[in-house]
Amino acid sequence: MSDIDVLLQENRKFPPSDAFARASHVNSTEMYERAARDYEGFWAEQAGSLDWFTRWHTVLDWQAPRAKWFEGGTLNVAYNCVDRHINTARRNKAAIIFEGEPGDRRTLTYWDLHIEVQKFANVLKKLGVTRGDRVGIYLPLVPEAAIAMLACARIGAIHSVVFGGFSPESLRDRMNDAQAKVVITADGGYRRGQIIPLKRNTDKALEDAPSVKHVVVVQRRTSGPIGEAYVEMQEGRDHWWHRLMQQADASCPPEPMESEDVLFILYTSGTTGKPKGIVHTTGGYLTAVAYTTKYVFDLRDEDVFWCTADVGWVTGHSYLVYGPLANGATCVMYEGAPDWPEKDRMWEMCARHGVTVFYTAPTAIRAFMKWGHDWPDGHDLSRLRLLGSVGEPINPEAWMWYHTHIGQGRCPIVDTWWQTETGAIVISPLPGVTHTKPGSATQPLPGYSAELVDSAAKPIPVGGGLLTLTRPWPSMLRTIWGDDQRYVDTYFSKWPGRPDLYFAGDGAKRDDEGYYWILGRVDDVLNVAGHRIGTMEVESALVEHPSVAEAAVVGKHHELKGQAIAAFVTLRTGFHQSGELRDELRDFVAQKIGAIARPDDILFSADLPKTRSGKIMRRLLRDIAEGRALGDTTTLADPHVVASLKDQYESQES
Repeated sequence: MSDIDVLLQENRKFPPSDAFARASHVNSTEMYERAARDYEGFWAEQAGSLDWFTRWHTVLDWQAPRAKWFEGGTLNVAYNCVDRHINTARRNKAAIIFEGEPGDRRTLTYWDLHIEVQKFANVLKKLGVTRGDRVGIYLPLVPEAAIAMLACARIGAIHSVVFGGFSPESLRDRMNDAQAKVVITADGGYRRGQIIPLKRNTDKALEDAPSVKHVVVVQRRTSGPIGEAYVEMQEGRDHWWHRLMQQADASCPPEPMESEDVLFILYTSGTTGKPKGIVHTTGGYLTAVAYTTKYVFDLRDEDVFWCTADVGWVTGHSYLVYGPLANGATCVMYEGAPDWPEKDRMWEMCARHGVTVFYTAPTAIRAFMKWGHDWPDGHDLSRLRLLGSVGEPINPEAWMWYHTHIGQGRCPIVDTWWQTETGAIVISPLPGVTHTKPGSATQPLPGYSAELVDSAAKPIPVGGGLLTLTRPWPSMLRTIWGDDQRYVDTYFSKWPGRPDLYFAGDGAKRDDEGYYWILGRVDDVLNVAGHRIGTMEVESALVEHPSVAEAAVVGKHHELKGQAIAAFVTLRTGFHQSGELRDELRDFVAQKIGAIARPDDILFSADLPKTRSGKIMRRLLRDIAEGRALGDTTTLADPHVVASLKDQYESQES
């Protein structure tokens, strides 16, 4: 692959305020320098912030592409996230502040969590779960999800969380691949006032999942008519969570685990259709998420931290459960939609709970933009001091809207790049040091080594290319569950003879100050008349137009140019589609980044087809643009959107 053309220029720069920098954990480049001088020593220092039962004898054993971190060391993740806080002033501090979509609320202190985790660990033991057994978790975003994860970690069981929005088939495939012994689910979950029938879905999934012997059911609905949440309980297999907990002993010593013991499996979509079970281990994973939580979010003891991700995604694992709790933080957990019952739900909650650090996805930020700033303006967001972005590249204009209307011009923004496979944040600003640029993830954190290369693995100091990681890191995936060869083939085989180069699958550009700009999946790079153009740059140009809330760009076959650009556009409230606006947008892109990037087609849409994690599903848009069959849409939040887009596109073409 040739270099990726760099078209979009962004020169705005935002240093941290003097007051923020003075008060932050890191306010100089010394940490970067220390990590560069002694890479292994730096990571040993970070691991030293955890409580270990036995100290390691070897920091790193790297036989590319296989890494072992902190060999000889033993620890327990639940102990580090809960037990070590209860003999300190944090004993009565809120660990989880939960709010359900219907308005129910619960607060669990670290002492409460300590009791609940031990009791549920004993429940699992009573159901026959032992060290190394796999436990499936298929729950709404409720405290029991975190309790179940920590209980598994306490006894050395391996958890595999499946997002509650996934289908019975998705749950079945994952449980069969992991050979799970127990599944934890709920009678139902809430989303936009509707009930997701999780137990029914579980029953359907388990019709063909013979390894599962027990199902534990959380009673999510405690009042009102049975209706949609009605569940059938199978004698001998199904158990109510609350009844098991009533009988459970509140004392369960933590199991000492080897650093390289598996902590969890998290499935991510594979290009072949078969999900990949990403394996993360104990010591290295916890070291990296504890370190990045503390320093990327400049976490302080008095903070109220809200990561809006579901625990079904890696962001929820790392920055809702394990990273914050290891640091003794107070975490907000919300089950439900951001616009229910009104479009200010999140800002009302930020004000009411006194949220200080807010971490969400560009998809959500662009939705907030579309709805307009009147919604956040109606609430007191003065306690916010830091904002974060995760999940995909953020467009510069979305970044600026976030900065202006949510951060009120005073909150640093940490735009974080990482993956399920990396386990923890890799590229991000350090908010007390980094001068941020809208749309840039800035630079690798201390301890990480990234490099842009071309198709021959030759480094590209400035310009566009393929994003690689050149050194192992503690929270890197160790393998794909049950398919080690797929691990090698997927992540370490791009360049024969270089098994040390991890290829992330993303394209990026690097400016002359060393800042990284993520351009999205390499699969999404367009080839227009010999120019390789990242979709993110064209999308960002479109979003700069005052009428555009969100844009997705794909390539379609073109006889002369190879590929033509097709853009799917969602308008902000108050704007309406027209032929004039279509022409204006095409010209606007050409003006911003050059005629070569002018979209051939612009299609207006009320919404864009997205995966359940909120990522735009460009494959489907390409299929629509090319007139091909849509294929499997089971992971879409709203499959009807795709059909509507397809119809619109076809009518435009005729």
